[in-house]
Amino acid sequence: MAKIALVDDDRNILTSVSIALESEGYEVQTYTDGASGLSGLLSNEPDLAILDIKMPRMDGMELLRRLRQKSNLPVIFLTSKDEEIDELFGLKMGADDFITKPFSQRLLVERVKAILRRTESGDNKNKGQYNIDNAQKKSVIERGHLMMDQERHISTWKGKKVTLTVTEFLILQALAMRPGVVKSRNSLMDAAYDDQVYVDDRTIDSHIKRLRKKFKMVDSEFEMIETLYGVGYRFKE
Repeated sequence: MAKIALVDDDRNILTSVSIALESEGYEVQTYTDGASGLSGLLSNEPDLAILDIKMPRMDGMELLRRLRQKSNLPVIFLTSKDEEIDELFGLKMGADDFITKPFSQRLLVERVKAILRRTESGDNKNKGQYNIDNAQKKSVIERGHLMMDQERHISTWKGKKVTLTVTEFLILQALAMRPGVVKSRNSLMDAAYDDQVYVDDRTIDSHIKRLRKKFKMVDSEFEMIETLYGVGYRFKE
């Protein structure tokens, strides 16, 4: 069963969430602050991390920023804040989901299951170099300079690896599967999120902005994801 890391300075939450996850069969590792959490996540990488935002020694946002320099681990944020900027900033940094405190243990477990289901068929750890053999080609999407290996969750542009979160990969995959076809925000939500997870339009827009930024980091002239205002997005033919 999957390994879940929980980083929170509230020991009551550590205990209650650990019990809820372990009752579902997950292995849980806990950390009480961001600094120890970062060390543990990098040395003993789990399948998914649940991070509190407000923590001593290193807050959740800084933890995610440093984590993203070395890992593409799926992340759920726990936050007691209601400020919209926190969620949008977290999404831009590469968070996969947000849950606001106080929250239902069942809701958290279902969100964990939803994200892990999206990673089951891929290798989200992006270790080493990548070569395609004939047996793997059927799982590969190639659109011009874009290559996406759906089984290994690896994407490249002009031969250069572009590291994407699970949600970003699924959104790009939905667009690249049918170049030229406009995808509404609702259809991209359906492609990237479980039916039990609610997200709004701003969430999809934030993921699209981050996708563009990541591809522009390897190619400043990347312009393949088009916005059709009031309609949605499409991948250029």
